[in-house]
Amino acid sequence: MAHIAGIEIPKTKRVVIGLTYIYGIGRSLAHEIVKKANIDEHKKVSELTVDEEKALREVIQHEYTVEGSLRTQTAMNIKRLMEIGCYRGLRHKRGLPVRGQRTHTNARTRKGPRAGGLKKKK
Repeated sequence: MAHIAGIEIPKTKRVVIGLTYIYGIGRSLAHEIVKKANIDEHKKVSELTVDEEKALREVIQHEYTVEGSLRTQTAMNIKRLMEIGCYRGLRHKRGLPVRGQRTHTNARTRKGPRAGGLKKKK
């Protein structure tokens, strides 16, 4: 297994797909990274040479924010919104949808299970 950005990438996958296991790298970014590192997109992770792995690591480390630092950055952005008390921050605090979705019905993922009434004993 290749070890890139603190993540073990499965050997059986293609390089482009394997890179998506890293938080912050999707399909389009993975294609971009592989091009910058001059690696064939159809190559499997197990077929990578040591130099190619090193090239991938270099590109990701120097040009992209991924994994822990990206998670921290996202958390800090949300915390900032909550501290300044803007609308989006209040929605985050209350655990409600942030991007304008309806809440009269739906929004169960964000709100959690229904509260419901007390059930009668028989």
